[in-house]
Amino acid sequence: MLGQWRALRTISLLIVLGLAGCASWFSDDALEPQVHLVKVEVVRAKLLEQKFVLHFRVDNPNDSDLTVRGIEYRVHLGDLLLADGEYERWVTVAPHSSGRYKVPIRTNLWPQVRDLVKLLKKPDQTIPYRLEGELETGLFIAHYVHLARNGVIIPADLIPE
Repeated sequence: MLGQWRALRTISLLIVLGLAGCASWFSDDALEPQVHLVKVEVVRAKLLEQKFVLHFRVDNPNDSDLTVRGIEYRVHLGDLLLADGEYERWVTVAPHSSGRYKVPIRTNLWPQVRDLVKLLKKPDQTIPYRLEGELETGLFIAHYVHLARNGVIIPADLIPE
């Protein structure tokens, strides 16, 4: 009985120390990771289904590893919602470095084709895009990094010569 009590006490102490270490990763002096959408790759574009890969760069400005667990995202082109969803894949980003995070997405833009054609009528005119979502990080305790990125694309730049 005494041996079981010691084992239970030792395990409890290890758990408490482990959780304290996790909590300290996001203490007040820890910096939030930065997430950037660096590329949208078209895998296949058919009439009723389009497949893309969103390429993200995750910058870890801290002194310890960053564990990325998944992402929830919404991508807007102008006022149109192009894609939304969740993707779970674990990746570790080393301290003071960047890692790549690829998110495959599948869409059906057929219901929005008229609105898309209107946006693309003037290929030299910029079209605003917006990326929103949350990146889930943390090894044992989840921490959410909110994403909100805005930019513009020029459709003429995307047309192959």
